[in-house]
Amino acid sequence: MKLHEYFRSTASYRVRIALNLKGLAYESVAHHLRKGEQNAPDYRRLNPQGLLPTLETGGDVLTQSLAICEYLDELKPAPPLLPAELTLRARVRAFSQVIACDIHPVQNLKILARLRALGLAEEQVNHWARITIDEGLSACSTLLGRRENRFCFGDRPGLAELCLVPQLVNARRFGVDLRWPDLLDIEARCLELDAFRRARPEEQPDAE
Repeated sequence: MKLHEYFRSTASYRVRIALNLKGLAYESVAHHLRKGEQNAPDYRRLNPQGLLPTLETGGDVLTQSLAICEYLDELKPAPPLLPAELTLRARVRAFSQVIACDIHPVQNLKILARLRALGLAEEQVNHWARITIDEGLSACSTLLGRRENRFCFGDRPGLAELCLVPQLVNARRFGVDLRWPDLLDIEARCLELDAFRRARPEEQPDAE
């Protein structure tokens, strides 16, 4: 497997964790987002959106981090990223999509660059990101409800944690007030695990 990624890309971070949890070896191919390397013609032929990550596997090309993670879960079912019970699976997906669909796309590099191009000052741009992250993580904490498990929805990490841990890195980068002890407790439990530690941005070959 070949993972096209960038060390600071939270979507790439999700897939790295999934690959590590599944025990799947992969080759990392870095594309520097801030230098625009994701827009190179060769990469655009792989991923027409020019987004990261992209996973090449067995002659196939897969895009979109959650789709990749679910592919990996079906490819190698153990350990599972989604619970067996139907309603709980839907809850895990909903929590994950709050982050992957509602927080991350609205505060990512492309959107913030467009805000700057419209004339917003840097503090206004950062304020936009902070509000977006704060609202989303607050919703995530509420979705957990009265938590009785070690992790978000069970006693082992899965799709929800793959999304949560990278997003908390973004939250710190933008100076968000991390006022959710439940989310921070889950993060700490995850970072005790080798699969999560090895996936951290600072551990990647292209880290700066």
